[in-house]
Amino acid sequence: MAKLSPIDVQKALKGAEYPASAKDLASLAKSNGADDSVVEKLQGSGTKRYDGPDDVQKAVFGSGA
Repeated sequence: MAKLSPIDVQKALKGAEYPASAKDLASLAKSNGADDSVVEKLQGSGTKRYDGPDDVQKAVFGSGA
């Protein structure tokens, strides 16, 4: 897969309801057919709870995303 992009993450989390745990978002991403790298980023970000899509982007890509 090419470099992970914010669009990949948005597609993987289609239908997400916030706040959500990292575990729930990783599970949703898997069920949405996300690439393993997306799932790993969600699980390995160190964030336990996400209050919205902006939190996900910051955790996965850093504050500059």
